[in-house]
Amino acid sequence: MIDSPRVCVQVQSVYIESQSTPDEERFVFAYTVTIRNLGRMPVQLLGRYWLITNGNGREIEVQGEGVVGEQPHIAPGEEFQYTSGAVIETPMGTMQGHYEMVDPDGNTFRIAVPVFRLAVPTFIH
Repeated sequence: MIDSPRVCVQVQSVYIESQSTPDEERFVFAYTVTIRNLGRMPVQLLGRYWLITNGNGREIEVQGEGVVGEQPHIAPGEEFQYTSGAVIETPMGTMQGHYEMVDPDGNTFRIAVPVFRLAVPTFIH
């Protein structure tokens, strides 16, 4: 029986007021992702896919190799954390996506990142 990779992803987003210009419909958010390897074998993150949706329903797809210029190896019991950003035209939106990973045997798999919110704190009612 093959031990399937167990990877946990947590995301926290924050509004960056100092870089945003609401009058020009520019809302900047930073998000910090923590990827934990809960399995028994090392894994490597190869790529990412994001679907960013603004408050008007406009969608932007972002995909590419690695994250923040890296394709990190994550040992069993270890975690990798990084911070990146997104810019949308509305004070509220969402992001969701997945990471493409590979195990030591060369088997690729996806880890889903559930929907998380991008929101200006004063905008949430």
